[in-house]
Amino acid sequence: MKLWLTRGLARFPCSLLFASLALTGFTLPVKSATSEVLTPDNFKQAVAEGYWFVEHFSPWCPHCRDFAPLWGDLVNEYDGSDVHLAQVNCAAHGDLCSENGINGYPQMNLYHDGLLTETFKGVRNHERLVNFLTKNTATAPSFSAPSSAEAPRTETHHTTAHEEPAVDFNPNGEVLALTPDTFKDATAGGNVFVKFFAPWCGHCKKLAPTWTKLSKEMQHKLTIAEVNCDEHKALCREQDVQGYPMLFLYSSGGQKAEYTGSRKFDTIKAWAERAVKPSVSELEYTDFEQTVKENPVIYLFVHRPEDSHILNSLTKAARPLLGSPTVYTSSDPSFLSHLSLPEASMPILLALKDHDSQTPTSTLRLTAGTPEAELNTWLLHNRLPSSMELGDGTFQQVMNAAHRPLVVIVSVPKDGAEREGLVKEVADVAQKWRRRSDSEKGAQERGVVFTWMDADRWASWLKSMYGITGSGDVVIVDHGKLIYYDTEPSGDKIQLSSTSILAALKGALSGGYRAKHSENVVERMARYLNNKLTSIETVVTSHPVMSVSVLIVGIIGLFLGLKKLFNDDETNGYYQHGNGKGERLD
Repeated sequence: MKLWLTRGLARFPCSLLFASLALTGFTLPVKSATSEVLTPDNFKQAVAEGYWFVEHFSPWCPHCRDFAPLWGDLVNEYDGSDVHLAQVNCAAHGDLCSENGINGYPQMNLYHDGLLTETFKGVRNHERLVNFLTKNTATAPSFSAPSSAEAPRTETHHTTAHEEPAVDFNPNGEVLALTPDTFKDATAGGNVFVKFFAPWCGHCKKLAPTWTKLSKEMQHKLTIAEVNCDEHKALCREQDVQGYPMLFLYSSGGQKAEYTGSRKFDTIKAWAERAVKPSVSELEYTDFEQTVKENPVIYLFVHRPEDSHILNSLTKAARPLLGSPTVYTSSDPSFLSHLSLPEASMPILLALKDHDSQTPTSTLRLTAGTPEAELNTWLLHNRLPSSMELGDGTFQQVMNAAHRPLVVIVSVPKDGAEREGLVKEVADVAQKWRRRSDSEKGAQERGVVFTWMDADRWASWLKSMYGITGSGDVVIVDHGKLIYYDTEPSGDKIQLSSTSILAALKGALSGGYRAKHSENVVERMARYLNNKLTSIETVVTSHPVMSVSVLIVGIIGLFLGLKKLFNDDETNGYYQHGNGKGERLD
């Protein structure tokens, strides 16, 4: 992509370049006045008979915007012929595009009697597209091609940039070894899953065949890469690698997400598959109740058809979620009636949690001027359910969540009726906390997540961190500061009841009483010194010239100081020696 951009800009006339840059600044929807738009409801029925040449596009894709005028010409030229031209909006119908094997935008598939015949590849210009359709359908356009005096219309950018209509991630199905020289370019475009490892690490050796297998399974979908931290220590420090192996998925815009789940192949693959799916999907009102029932959290964006610019912004902002939770969109006002919201509230983004389809936990009114950073923050801050199990697959997601929530932890047995009862009580308290009146909530109140944890499996960790020794114990944790509360402000032990937990939460949020440390004095001192040394190391590696200069100045200063000290000692010694002789001449 970078090579294409460089060559394309170098060969662009200045006037066209400025026009192109101006147009690129507006993420306008790709539409054709006469092109039929297909949806999951009518796609199979539409392509079941005859020839259908279908463009799969995304409104925010610059290549799609460049291609739109040429597509409009084709639609007009084939109007009334045996070849039907149509479009699928992948931003709104991501599941359909995934089902159709779409790897990038725009991608044109030719269907005959319901079956995929061929995908158009190569430079997208008028002559090649017409030849493709004539060859595969024996149908010529109704209008003649442009005369030699008229330059054929192609995409705005230079055609040498488009050998393929879509970016082909991981074309060879192999693990890509990255170095400091290649890392930035490799991850800049996103869709890269990187393993940071050390050759001597036992867990890394165990993961190696899984990583190789994953690269083959994700061929043409996701780049699978690795960095040897023994050879590239500075790069690994820069990427905040704190242990081996660490797995990060890099998306476009420099954002990354750590994979913290099971290292089993099926689990990693399922996570990777979700990560490469389109970030938003359309939801029919008839499926609303069932969708909420099946998911602990969903986002729903209800908008007007003309709000495509905002939909594009949401699509980009939702990418770091990696499909969890799912973002659904709809322009059906039935959703607003169901939620007792006025139509004037559109466009609006809703968070629905805990299988409750009646009351959103949070709402965000959107406008064309809503900053993407604000939208991204809202999506990250509302992604966790009110209550959930805390374990190896969810620990990082909860404890190191972007909005740094307070975490209520309740220890529960491994199984049995007691566990079920305690889990239900946790959920009930979470619901009461969520449904407090506005007057009870602070203006900028910190988030709270209610969790339960297996007291058998995590017995040692719970005891060492929070002094928990059995089932039914409750603590409120601020993991970022490594502190916790196990009593109410009154000094009574926190009980698993809404009265006790809510009182403790209010005290913790207001800072009204003292917390306990999860680490002892020695551990805290060791952590403090380690952080200081790490900071110094980071400064030295990031600014080597300045660091060497400071070191030289320090050495010179030390030398001059010692020299002055020795000179003073010699002077003082001579003076005392002279006095010690008294009036003697020898």
